[in-house]
Amino acid sequence: MKYAIIAAGDGSRLVNEGVITPKPLVRLNGEPMIDRLIRIFLANEAESISVIVNSGMQEVYEHLCRLRLPVPLHIIRESTPSSMHSLYELSPTLGNGRFCLTTVDTIFREDEFAQYIRAFKQADTDGLMAVTDYVDDEKPLYVETDRQLSVHGFRDDDYTGSHYVSGGIYGLNGKCIPVLKACVEAGMSRLRNYQRQLIKNGLKLNAWPFSKIIDLDRPDDIRKAEQFLESMTDDK
Repeated sequence: MKYAIIAAGDGSRLVNEGVITPKPLVRLNGEPMIDRLIRIFLANEAESISVIVNSGMQEVYEHLCRLRLPVPLHIIRESTPSSMHSLYELSPTLGNGRFCLTTVDTIFREDEFAQYIRAFKQADTDGLMAVTDYVDDEKPLYVETDRQLSVHGFRDDDYTGSHYVSGGIYGLNGKCIPVLKACVEAGMSRLRNYQRQLIKNGLKLNAWPFSKIIDLDRPDDIRKAEQFLESMTDDK
């Protein structure tokens, strides 16, 4: 499985509230967020790992360059207008097979992620989207599903009968890449609009529920995420 991380944002909300550490290097119980993702990917049979970082984040770039991994690490330095464009910049490193994409600030249970990856490898679908009923994001993307967890749409606003929001983890196959390129060429923006286009193009997407996923945007989220990770240790 190939993995990719979007870490190209500027972390402005953290900076504006006094956190000077670049967002990917914010430590959760002593471990930088980006290192945690890489460690988890390696534990789930990573063939390669690709990361896109903001061109202004020299500290993050140097940190990644110092890593010594048992698999190829592709580092792209590029400031992009949206996460969709970040994925577009990553796409040449992902080939035509299945890959898993996450945002750098997505905090989840490691055991649930392993179950998700196993399911994605076996699933007869073009995309397996992580979802959760825990609404933490400031601007959540609501995911419309049926009882079989087939995805029928993505909504910006809550609606009657909604159950899930997007968790920031995306399992996609090679058929999704041409749609991405067409979206960029058409002048579209935002990852959520790309996901909508996948459905419009007839690709089959399914949802995979996680019990809880935290999106880290503000200083208060750091301690919230640490407590969440500590609770996983207590469960063992």
